Amino acid sequence: MYEPYYRPRRLRRNKKIRSMVRETILTPNDFIYPLFVVEGRGIKNPIKSMPGNFQLSLDNLEKEAKEVYELGIPAIILFGIPAVKDAGGSDARNDDGIIQRAVKTVKETVPELYVITDVCFCEYTDHGHCGHIENGDVDNDATLGMLAEQVKTHVRAGADMVAPSGMMDGMVGAIREALDEEGYENVPIMSYAAKYASGFYGPFRDAAESAPQFGDRRSYQMDPANSREALKEVALDVEEGTDIIMVKPALPYLDIIAKVREQFDLPVAAYNVSGEFSMVKAAAQLGWIDERKVALEMLTSIKRAGADLILTYYAKDAARWLG
Repeated sequence: MYEPYYRPRRLRRNKKIRSMVRETILTPNDFIYPLFVVEGRGIKNPIKSMPGNFQLSLDNLEKEAKEVYELGIPAIILFGIPAVKDAGGSDARNDDGIIQRAVKTVKETVPELYVITDVCFCEYTDHGHCGHIENGDVDNDATLGMLAEQVKTHVRAGADMVAPSGMMDGMVGAIREALDEEGYENVPIMSYAAKYASGFYGPFRDAAESAPQFGDRRSYQMDPANSREALKEVALDVEEGTDIIMVKPALPYLDIIAKVREQFDLPVAAYNVSGEFSMVKAAAQLGWIDERKVALEMLTSIKRAGADLILTYYAKDAARWLG
């Protein structure tokens, strides 16, 4: 009978040796936790399509920020939902807007927590698109000026990092120029460099109340069939001065994360988006899968593909499981 010369199972014999030779280590330091902020007081609206996530008023944001920090999660990313939306998303550029006050609230409550702001207009406009509308389409260059105004208000409020997500051509360059002109040259940019027109965003649009009121976003978000285009988009953002590259979504685009990691030396972030999160939650609630095991396997796969940072709605649960 043949006896194997080499036996890989020797290094799988028990938990201790498996942990010693593990190639990919997942920790709470890898996570960025997304939070949704609304006007009012005492508000903690459950997001039905994203169990365990909420729209929070500023007083409840304080409590959430403390909990996140105590769990060892280093950073959050904030999404604001104003009481009143208009065609120009004016609340997004208001120093007293919902997102600006949210940043101030967190920095006053937990100054050590790293605060990132999503920079876009879909949550703030009555039409749900990511910029200025002209003849039924988003006017790219007019939107760049709006983004420049928006980021300055975020940083004045105390944001540590800004994260443009609208996939406008030239958005990183416009934002970098605006920040530098205001003396904010030390504020980093995390660009949604390769953001696909994905079917996995549905629950997020419930949470952020940002569904387009006409058409879709395929004229600015990427075709899911394309990979070479993603590398071009990333290269453009790198040339314009981004500090961190993001791929969104994560799971259907692990190949893109891996290619970006191989070709670029900047830190790579990946967004484990709402649809990915909610599918695991739903299957677990039906008893079809082991939620903890599957969620941690999912997050590990994203890091193994090459992500240095993971934006995920599982951040708090994962931090507890890994603790």
